[in-house]
Amino acid sequence: MFPLRDHNPSNRPPFVTWGLIVLNVLIFLSYYPALSGSERLLMGFYADWALVPAEVLRGQDGHTVITSMFLHGGWMHLIGNMLFLYIFGDNLEDLLGHVTFLGFYLASGVAAAAGQIIAGPGSTVPMVGASGAIAGVMGAYLLFFPRARIDVLVIIVFLIRVFTIPAWLMLGLWFGLQLVNGLSMDVAGGGVAYWAHAGGFVAGVLLVLPAWLRRGGPDYWAHWHGKPPHDEVEYVMERSRRSPIPRVRQVRSDRASTRPLADLSRIPRSGSRRGPRTPWSGGRD
Repeated sequence: MFPLRDHNPSNRPPFVTWGLIVLNVLIFLSYYPALSGSERLLMGFYADWALVPAEVLRGQDGHTVITSMFLHGGWMHLIGNMLFLYIFGDNLEDLLGHVTFLGFYLASGVAAAAGQIIAGPGSTVPMVGASGAIAGVMGAYLLFFPRARIDVLVIIVFLIRVFTIPAWLMLGLWFGLQLVNGLSMDVAGGGVAYWAHAGGFVAGVLLVLPAWLRRGGPDYWAHWHGKPPHDEVEYVMERSRRSPIPRVRQVRSDRASTRPLADLSRIPRSGSRRGPRTPWSGGRD
C-alpha cells in the first residue's frame, strides 16, 4: 500500500517542505552516483556521516544525529521518503508556520535517532534516511487530520487499484507495521530502522500536542469532524488526444461549501456544536 496524494491542499506555498526535498536530492546526488559502484567507498562515507548507535553512545560522531537524516541508501529509499514528505509535509508547514515546521522536522529526526539508539545501543550498523523525521510529520498529521482523505495504491498480485481511505487508517496501519516489524527483527543485524520510524512518529504526536490543545483539542476534532479546516479537493482523470497518458487534474470538491478558508490559529469554541463528535463518528464527507 503506497500513498499517492491527499485531498488536503495547503493554503500557502510550503517553501520549507520543498526546500527539504531539494536539499535531500542534492545531497544524495553529491555522493551516491559516484560512490555506489564501490561498497568500500560508500561504507567509508557512511562511517563518517551516518549514525552508528554504539559510537554515539561513546560520545563520538555526535554530528551524525543530524547528518544521517539527510542521507539515503539508494534511489528507491530517497524517492519513497520524498514522496511521503511531499504528501504530508505541506499541511504541517501550513499549520505550524515555516520556521516552526523546520524546527519540528529536525526535532522529530533527532527523536527518531534516539529511538534507534535505545533499541540497539550496541549496534555498529550505520543508519541513514529522512524517514524518522518524516514519521514525525505523519504522526502530527494524524493528530490534526485523522479523517483527511488519502489516495493509496494497492498492489495484490495482478490487482492494481487506487483506493481513497481516511488518514487514520493509512497512518495507523503504517505505525502498526513499524511496531510489529521492530519487535520481530534483530536491530544489530541491520535492515530497516523500524524503531527510528516508531520513535519519530510518537515524537511527532507529542511535539504538536500543545498546538492541538491550544486549538481546542477534542473540540477541534468536533468542530471539523477530524477533517481539514478548509475545502478538500477531488482528482479528475482527463484523457488527451495528443498523449496516451491520462492527466490528473485537481479541482475543488463538490461538497465544498461557501465558507471561507479557516484561520488555523483560531480555537473553535467549546460547546459550539451539540453532542461532541469524534473524528470516527461520521459527519461530513
